[in-house]
This record gives sequence, C-alpha cells and structure tokens, in this order.
Amino acid sequence: MSDLLETAANAGNFKTLVKAIDALELRETLRSPGIFTIFAPTDEAFAKLPEGTLDLLLQDLPKLKKIVTYHVAFGDVRSDDLGQIDEVETVEGSVLAIESANGTIKVNNASILKTDIVTDNGTIHAIDTVLMPAIVAGH
Repeated sequence: MSDLLETAANAGNFKTLVKAIDALELRETLRSPGIFTIFAPTDEAFAKLPEGTLDLLLQDLPKLKKIVTYHVAFGDVRSDDLGQIDEVETVEGSVLAIESANGTIKVNNASILKTDIVTDNGTIHAIDTVLMPAIVAGH
C-alpha cells in the first residue's frame, strides 16, 4: 500500500488537488503516519469552478490552505462510518455535513463518487464538487 499522497497522485484524477497540496507544501503532512480522511475533489470537480478561480487560489495560499484543509478530516472515516454520522470535523476547523440516503452519500453539497480508497495512513473518498468553507465562500 502507499500513503494518501502517493495514492491520490497515482489515481490520475486528482492532479489538481495534488498540485494544490504541493503549492501549500503539505506533502509531508499527508505522508505522515497520522491518520486522515480526504474528501478529494476530482479534476472534473475543480474544472467546475469559475474560470480563473484556481489560478487565483494558487496565488492566495492562505485561502487555498483553508480550502484544502477543509477537505481533510482527522481519523479514518470509512463509508460505513459515513452512514452512521451526520457531520465530521475538518483539519481546517469547520464541520462538514454528511447525508446518507438511498445508497448515496453527500458531503455538504458534493456527492461521493467513490468511497474507501484505503491507504497506509488514511482513506480517500472521491467527490464531484470542490467544498468551500464559509469563510472563503463569503468572499
């Protein structure tokens, strides 16, 4: 098995997320033995952002860090867990709403496309939308 970052990079559909992680120098954190769960927006999710948004975020690292860490939760949260809980705290400090109904799981306004991509130091869930913490969405 490999760590969260290697797994995301090798998956091929998280290139934009990995680029953001590199820009923030969070590579070592996501390779550490600490256990994390990443709600990982696919490249298609990033492509849905308004044109130019990603370039602006890559120039505003504090805002980008809030967004990226808003997608990361402490601990190993698997799909079975997501069906039992209604929220999860993020590394950014906010809470993500979890909704499970009719075999689908939503995190805030994002649908989980693929669950339980298990790595040495946590789990990745692929999502179809970039999540925005309130502090960023309000700008």
